[in-house]
Amino acid sequence: MKRIFVGNLDTASTETSIRSLFERHGAVEGVKVITDRDTGRPRGFAFVEMADSAEADRAISALNGVDLDGRPLKINEARPKPQGAGGFGGSFRGASRGSGGAPRQRREPRW
Repeated sequence: MKRIFVGNLDTASTETSIRSLFERHGAVEGVKVITDRDTGRPRGFAFVEMADSAEADRAISALNGVDLDGRPLKINEARPKPQGAGGFGGSFRGASRGSGGAPRQRREPRW
């Protein structure tokens, strides 16, 4: 199974239109258009999963730069999500990392 990044999507692009574009090059397992968590609007990129790695490679080379809904697509193999991704880093109101947002407890010195 190979996961493909599809970027520079128009906000009007749908999972159906992306799937039909990729199905010309092989079997598509799934398509996921990424949306904004707060507004629900598309963020301009999607992921396509194809079962056959060779078909996925052919789709990547054939479709990179192809126009969909008036925009040239940027297509490449998806990179794995980095560990610890999903936050802004640092702490929130003095909390230590991994503490679930609770403030650090101050320890009394051992005498």
